[in-house]
Amino acid sequence: MISVGQDTLKRVNKHMSSDKGGFRQKVSIPVLVAWVCLIAYGALVIWTASLTIEEASFSRQLVGIGLGAVLAFLCWRRDFSGLAGMTTVLLVLDLIVLFSPYIPGLSYNAKGMTGWIKIPLIGLTFQPVELAKLITIFFMASLGAQYNGRIDSVREYVKLCGMLAIPFGAAVVAGDLGSGLVVFFSGACIIMMSGPKKEWVLCTIAVMVGAVSVVLALDSVLDGVLGKDVLLKQYQMNRLLVFIDPESDTSDAGYNVLQSLIAVGSGGFFGKGIGNASQSGAGFLPEAHTDFVFALLSEEFGFLGALILLALFALLIFSTIRVAHQSDSLFLQLACIGIVGMWTFQLLEEVGMCIGLMPVTGIPLPFISFGSSSMLMQCAAFGIVQSIWRSHGKVA
Repeated sequence: MISVGQDTLKRVNKHMSSDKGGFRQKVSIPVLVAWVCLIAYGALVIWTASLTIEEASFSRQLVGIGLGAVLAFLCWRRDFSGLAGMTTVLLVLDLIVLFSPYIPGLSYNAKGMTGWIKIPLIGLTFQPVELAKLITIFFMASLGAQYNGRIDSVREYVKLCGMLAIPFGAAVVAGDLGSGLVVFFSGACIIMMSGPKKEWVLCTIAVMVGAVSVVLALDSVLDGVLGKDVLLKQYQMNRLLVFIDPESDTSDAGYNVLQSLIAVGSGGFFGKGIGNASQSGAGFLPEAHTDFVFALLSEEFGFLGALILLALFALLIFSTIRVAHQSDSLFLQLACIGIVGMWTFQLLEEVGMCIGLMPVTGIPLPFISFGSSSMLMQCAAFGIVQSIWRSHGKVA
């Protein structure tokens, strides 16, 4: 009787072990843990914001999280390796999505911005550039995978960089420089992992720095001659100026930066506590639940809360790099690296902007900022990473 019981126990343990191993093969546990914790942390931050900020609707954020979780599951179930041969289709789709806010019947203005669409019949609004970020990642990954990990000629490298300039330029022309920079950075990460020589990359960086300097120098000259904004809009130039010296304009462009610095600094080590963010809650810091959500988080939860946030993102990013390393498909590896680039840049820009180390842009902090468009697409990116992990070991 004892022997039979022991045999049964062994079979049960073996069955549980096999199920556990199967789950780990289908889902990257570290990525899942980081995602769940970031979603929960973001929900907490938006709930605290809703106590004092009328626009921060906690119920709407929960709906976005719920829809995002469903989208993540659907992406996890899908095999994306088939997109490797759809370069032209992805580029055309990317451009259509980026310029969709200018299509009659779809265009929708949100706080004076035209980068939104209103979906017919159901009446929901959406920011298409968030979808374009993911499409661009697949587009650049499909191009980079064609070189099999090594770009042999300068001509091919320049061609690859030129292809990235198309969606980046489209995003800038569409009026969203911040999202354009996200597109550029994620695509640049893919190009660097596609096998170019180091000296080519360094020369590209030098050329870009020179080009930016020329643009800034010519901007004021052309504006003065033609009497209108030509290269950069005035608010974009103001953001660059206050980045250099926030106190140069304390009533307009530099106001948000100064208030953000006060909010971050006043949080101390442990923060002021839930609902006690005086800078954010009293309305001194505009867009505290969206663009400056890190300042709100730091004010309420302090340096410790900010450190927890950075630790969770570190877990997410490095675990996603591991997923890319485990994949047998170069296309999926590059797509994974593009997602890492997207998350990394948005994190660095959001945090840097709030502490005066980066220019002010309207880039949301993934999984934390209020807004369903960003939440849906960032959850989709998480699902894509899990799909890549699920397919590791399969040659695409």
